[in-house]
Order: sequence, then C-alpha cells, then structure tokens
Amino acid sequence: MLVPEPLITTSPDRLSGTPVFAGTRVPIQTLIDYLEAGDTLDEFLRDFPSVSREQHAIAVLDLAKSALLLSR
Repeated sequence: MLVPEPLITTSPDRLSGTPVFAGTRVPIQTLIDYLEAGDTLDEFLRDFPSVSREQHAIAVLDLAKSALLLSR
C-alpha cells in the first residue's frame, strides 16, 4: 500500500495542533470516535470524503495496530 508521507500532521495553526489526516482538516480522533460509537469505516469515509480509505484511514488503523502489538 502506498502511504502518503507524512500520514498524520499537526500544526499550531490548524485546529490548535490537533493531529489530523495529512492533507485534510479531519482529526484522527474523529475516526476513533466513530469506531467507538459503533459506526463503520464506510460511514466515517462517507462523512469525510477528503479522507481516503487506503491511503489514510486504513494506514492509520494499521499504524495503531502495530503500536499496540509492539507495546505488549
């Protein structure tokens, strides 16, 4: 999978430094909130079309999964 570099960005000028999907203004936390609420990835992507499935959402979830597995 081709992943944009960087995958996640922060800037004090954008949403007060909240981590967002690179190239968007969509906070990473929004994806987590959707999933915690029981919404599907497709619902999130439909509501935030600037976030791509493979290059953004799946890559961030894979990154989170890797971080969790490495922390065991």
